[in-house]
Amino acid sequence: MYQDKTHNYILSVFVIVEVIKQKMSEKNLNPESLKSPGIGDTTLVNPELKGGSFFWEGGDIGVLLLHGLTATTAEVRPLAKRFHKAGFTVSGVLLPGHGTSPENLNQTHRKEWIAECEKVCIELKKKCTRIFVGGESAGGLLALHLASEHPEIKGILLYAPAIRLASSLLRTLLLFLISPFVFSIQKNTEDDRDSMPWQGYKVNPLKAGVQLLKLQWETKQRLSRIYQPLLIIQANLDETVDLKSGDIILKNVQSAVRESHWMEESKHVVILDCEFEDVADISLKFMQNLLV
Repeated sequence: MYQDKTHNYILSVFVIVEVIKQKMSEKNLNPESLKSPGIGDTTLVNPELKGGSFFWEGGDIGVLLLHGLTATTAEVRPLAKRFHKAGFTVSGVLLPGHGTSPENLNQTHRKEWIAECEKVCIELKKKCTRIFVGGESAGGLLALHLASEHPEIKGILLYAPAIRLASSLLRTLLLFLISPFVFSIQKNTEDDRDSMPWQGYKVNPLKAGVQLLKLQWETKQRLSRIYQPLLIIQANLDETVDLKSGDIILKNVQSAVRESHWMEESKHVVILDCEFEDVADISLKFMQNLLV
């Protein structure tokens, strides 16, 4: 049985690579020509939304919120508004390569995301006595990275943290194999009437996806260095992130205080979905309990 599965994996990889070669040959393309997206791919979903970096001054307790891969700060703004209304100073950073074009994102290294988060975190600490860090999906990985470097961070808020994707080993392998030749994969960007609008790229740039996979591995190595209180909120209908992601994090961190919650009717971007009010209330209660 094991040999049969291995043979099928190898055969599948071979077939897909051959299909890529054939398509490139039919269109008389070379790998370099696939590095630039078409005009239609460079636009954002919901471009009218505000998606740049922001700093909203409030009290002396700060919260840094980090968006996910291909998104913008429009993803975290509704939650940021609730936190700010509750008296927190809130900061959100537009990560390098985002809010511009998928081509720019494909040319961005994960170290640039980490460096930008580090910069904004230090700025927020200068203005606040204590800070929390939080993130959606890949932003959750960046929040964990910050927490591993800054033990003074008061607590961590993770929303559908992307410590492992909901894809097979074969698909992960294929991502590495085809990323030098295929620029991106089209997303399903249909509007969900039950959720708030999301802003980001219409495609998944593959080289950026490889950077995410490497960030996942690096973050896993850092989990044992994390002692801060931890909140994880996951979505039961998430088809992007492996539903075991929360357990992976909880089993490896050293946090004495840890909470895990499930939103039964929400999808991957849990901070914009139909149970947003529950997500916001749980998050505020978690932070406020730590400040008593």
